[in-house]
Amino acid sequence: MRIGIVSDRPREVEILLQAVALKPEHHVIWIGTSGGEGVDLCAKDTPNLILMGLLAGMDGVEATRRIMASAPCAIMIVTGSVHTNVARVFEAMGHGALDVVEMPPSGTGNLRDRAAPLLTKIDIVSRLIGEKGGVGSAPVWATGPSSSLGRHPLIAIGASAGGPAAVAAVLRGLPADFPAAIVVIQHVEAQFAGGMADWLSQQSALPVTVAREGESPAVGRVLLAGTSDHLALKAAHRLGYTPEPRDYVYRPSVDVFFESVSRLWRGDAVGVLLTGMGSDGALGLKALRNRGHHTIAQDRATSAVYGMPKAAAALDAAVDVLPMECIAARLVDLVVGKGLTARSTPLTDVPF
Repeated sequence: MRIGIVSDRPREVEILLQAVALKPEHHVIWIGTSGGEGVDLCAKDTPNLILMGLLAGMDGVEATRRIMASAPCAIMIVTGSVHTNVARVFEAMGHGALDVVEMPPSGTGNLRDRAAPLLTKIDIVSRLIGEKGGVGSAPVWATGPSSSLGRHPLIAIGASAGGPAAVAAVLRGLPADFPAAIVVIQHVEAQFAGGMADWLSQQSALPVTVAREGESPAVGRVLLAGTSDHLALKAAHRLGYTPEPRDYVYRPSVDVFFESVSRLWRGDAVGVLLTGMGSDGALGLKALRNRGHHTIAQDRATSAVYGMPKAAAALDAAVDVLPMECIAARLVDLVVGKGLTARSTPLTDVPF
């Protein structure tokens, strides 16, 4: 895989070069020492992946925004401390950065061990790019009945690259007394989930917390998937984590959660699939629609990365295809205005 590096710290560049060199299938094609230089280099020679530092001057957030607007490619934020830079990290992810990883520590010892988290994430991005947005097979689960018992509605939201900003926009549009439970599956590593929950809480009238094993979705709260295992309903109203399917490149998987909701949730549900690379969530959204639940996909124009919603549209999985800024109002209409019975005619999207 062809990789670009953007960092204004020579020692960080040296460590990243040494780490990438451990995998002969990956190689660095250029190095930008400022955000502006990274934008220019990307326009001239777009790599498969950019390792983006949080720079001075035009920082990594703004550089990410400009690259995704002009020469989009996979971007991974690399920082010495995610917890120190939570707001900037999730702002960059909101502009379309795919993931975040902490810089391999310098010092003595085995470089391969120190660089393992970075190399693992590079391999995952390589698999995502190789997928080419195709829609694979549906997850295999034991079948079970789903019946509506008049319980409170569940809003199931899935997102990946660009997701933090999109999820925040949806939550900002919901009132504090919104009468539904909300569960969010965002592709983010476990060690960063708590920071994302705190960041989202600051922008929402509804509290956001990381979902715990055995917890039940409840009205007035937003639960965020919090580990690299998949979050799913394990019973009608009980959440839990599972490592299966182990071979999924998406962890936690939106498909796994959506499919579990389609099987087990006893009541109305709305599936919402937001911006992201690849196709995760498309089959799950289709399963929700097939069970009579309302489904929404973000439109092309407002998606930082139009991969997951596009895959859903190709499957005719979405009842509504909406701009990011309209999704919250639609949820309020469905839940408060009792529009959950209108599940028939999809809206049209802008042309592919």
